[in-house]
Amino acid sequence: MWPAIWFAWTCLFAVFETIALINKREGDTLSENFRRLFHTRTSKAGRAMFAIHILTETM
Repeated sequence: MWPAIWFAWTCLFAVFETIALINKREGDTLSENFRRLFHTRTSKAGRAMFAIHILTETM
């Protein structure tokens, strides 16, 4: 059951992200939303928290 759910989620993500990349609107891709949520472009603390999260697999 879980493999099917993950496969479906991955396919849906691919479709929505592709649409977001093609339409060129600002703020609709996962990367843009991630940067806005964690302030990785404007905040050293945001970049540090992101790096800690990635390196330690926490949060």
